Amino acid sequence: MNAAAARLQRLTVHDFRNLARVELDAPADGFVLIGENGQGKTNLLEAIHYLHLLRSSRGARDQDVVRFGADTFHLRAAIETDHEHELSIGFERAGKRKRVRVDGVIPDKLSDALGALPSVLFSPDDVALVTGAPSGRRRYLDIMLALTDRRYLHALQRYRTALAHRNAALRDPSRSNASVAVWEQPLAEFGARLLVERRQWVAGVESAFGMHAAAIGETGEARLRYASTVSPSDDPASAIAHSLEDKRPSDMRRGVTQVGPHRDDLLMTLDGRDIRVFGSAGQQRTAAIVLRMLEAATFTERTTRAPIFLLDDPFAELDVRRSTRILEWLARDGRGQTILAVPRETDIPSELTRLERLRVASGVVERSCA
Repeated sequence: MNAAAARLQRLTVHDFRNLARVELDAPADGFVLIGENGQGKTNLLEAIHYLHLLRSSRGARDQDVVRFGADTFHLRAAIETDHEHELSIGFERAGKRKRVRVDGVIPDKLSDALGALPSVLFSPDDVALVTGAPSGRRRYLDIMLALTDRRYLHALQRYRTALAHRNAALRDPSRSNASVAVWEQPLAEFGARLLVERRQWVAGVESAFGMHAAAIGETGEARLRYASTVSPSDDPASAIAHSLEDKRPSDMRRGVTQVGPHRDDLLMTLDGRDIRVFGSAGQQRTAAIVLRMLEAATFTERTTRAPIFLLDDPFAELDVRRSTRILEWLARDGRGQTILAVPRETDIPSELTRLERLRVASGVVERSCA
C-alpha cells in the first residue's frame, strides 16, 4: 500500500490560546518547537491537531480556547494529502458559531471536514489513556474509528442521541415503562455497529499491540482486550436489546442507562495483570504510546493517508532505551511530517536533530538563530 504522506505547508493562527498571531511555512520534514513550559508550544500543537479533530484535543470548549480579550479565533492551513488543499476554521465567542471551509467551500456537515489534516498527537498526558477512567479509552476508540469510517460516525451520533433521550426519560418523574422502552430499539441497532466495529478493531490489532510493546522494551506478554457490558453474540443488536430490557427496572430506579457500548472498556494487561493497576510508570507510558502507534497505523491503513506526528515532549519520562526504539519506529513507519515540541535544545533526540528549529516565547514563534 502506498500511503500519501500528510504535510502541513503553511499555517496561520489568530487568537488561539496565547497565540495572538502565528504565521509559518513548515518544512517538508517538519520542525522542532523549543520553548519553556507555558510559552505556547503545546498550544501550537493543539492548534494543528484542531485541524484534524475540529475541536480541542484537550477537551476544552471552543469559547475557552479563544485568546483572553479576543472575540474569535481563526486557523488557516495549506495542506497536502492526496492533493493540495486549503483548510480554514473560525469561531466566534459571542454566538458560539464555528465555520469551516475546505478549499473555500463550507461543507454540508461539519463532520465532512473531520480528518482533513490527519495527525496523531503523542503527549505525556496520554498516560491517562491507561491510568484514567474508561471514558477516556472509549473516547480514544470513538474518535479513531469515527474519523476512519463514516458509518461508525453516523452510528455513534445516532446512538448518543438515543441514549440522551432514554436517560432523559429515566429521569422524568412521570416516566412510564413504555416511554423508556421506546428508545431501546435505536440503541440496540446503532450500538450493535459500535460494538462490532470496536471488537473487530481490537481483534485486528491485538498482536500488533504485543509486538510494539515488546519492540519498545517490555519483556512480559502485553495483551489488549475489549471488555463489554453486553455478552458476545452472533446477533449483537438482540443482545443489547435483551440487556436493556433486563436492566430497565434497575435503570428506572437509578435514572441512568447501565448497559451498552457507552459503558464498555479497553483493557491492557502485562502477563495477565492489569497495567492500569499493576504496571510501573514506564510500562503505563509505553502502553499509551503503543495505542498512539496503533492509531497512526489504523488511519494510514484505512484512509491511505499517513498522518503528521505531533510529539509534545513525549519521551520526557522514558528511559533512553525505550525512547530510542520509539524513534526508530517513527523513522521506519512515520511517513508524514514530524513536529516535536520540547523545553530545551538539549531535549531534542539525536534522531531528530536534522529538523529545523523554531522558538516560542509568550506566544510568539520565531525561527531559531542557533
